[in-house]
This record gives sequence, structure tokens and C-alpha cells, in this order.
Amino acid sequence: MTMPPFHLAFPVHDLDAARAFYGELLGCRRRTRGAAVAHWIDFDFYGHQIVAHLADGMQPRKHSNEVDGHDVPVPHFGAVLPMNEWRSLADRLTAAGTRFAMEPTIRFENQPGEQATMFFFDPSGNALEIKAMRDPAKLFAKN
Repeated sequence: MTMPPFHLAFPVHDLDAARAFYGELLGCRRRTRGAAVAHWIDFDFYGHQIVAHLADGMQPRKHSNEVDGHDVPVPHFGAVLPMNEWRSLADRLTAAGTRFAMEPTIRFENQPGEQATMFFFDPSGNALEIKAMRDPAKLFAKN
């Protein structure tokens, strides 16, 4: 099943930091629409459009819920990658000294929804989850 791309606009406190984090560290291509814009940056986030908007006075939210014995940051957004891409990104983030909310790990082991996952924050405190499914067909499986 082919899914249409999603669009997400989110606040950041510093566009240069967002450009370095999403563009350089995560490898998301910058997408431009017409003239350069001083208040936001469009990125290609694994085939989806995310837009970092400069928000003066932006304060990160610190909420979490317990999931499978871990504190999961809420809200968060992310992507589901093939396992080899997930491992490569986990290695790149670890080598860069990324502060993880949840270190790269396997959750729901030996259950239908078994997944590799990691949670981390961008420079503005926005939480991201990147995961890979042991069996991609079971993305929506109940454990």
C-alpha cells in the first residue's frame, strides 16, 4: 500500500541549528518554495514534508507516557525506516553524541509489533522517534 506523504509544521528556536540537525545530521534535503524564506525551512523527511518554523520564545514541552517499560516523549514525530537504514542512522546519531530519550533498542520483542526504535530531541527540544519493524507488514499489529 502506497501512503501519501504527510506534512508537519513544528516550532524551532534557531533555524541554523535546525538546518544543521535535519539537513546535515539526519540527511534531510532542504526543499525551497520560491524565494528564500527567513522564518521557516522545508525539509524532505524520508519522502514527507516537514517545515521548521522559527518561533520566538519557543519552550520545549516535557511530557512522557510509559510504553513497554520506557518513558516515551509526547508529542513526538518520526519515520519508519528499513532496518538497515535504521541501524545506519542509529550509528550516525550515536557517533555524533546525540542525547537520546531512549537509546536505540528493540521493543515488543517476540511480539507481532517487534520493532527497533530510538527517541531523541532536535536542538529546539522537539522529540523524534525513528523505528524499523522486524516485519514491516505488522506496523499496525496489536501486541
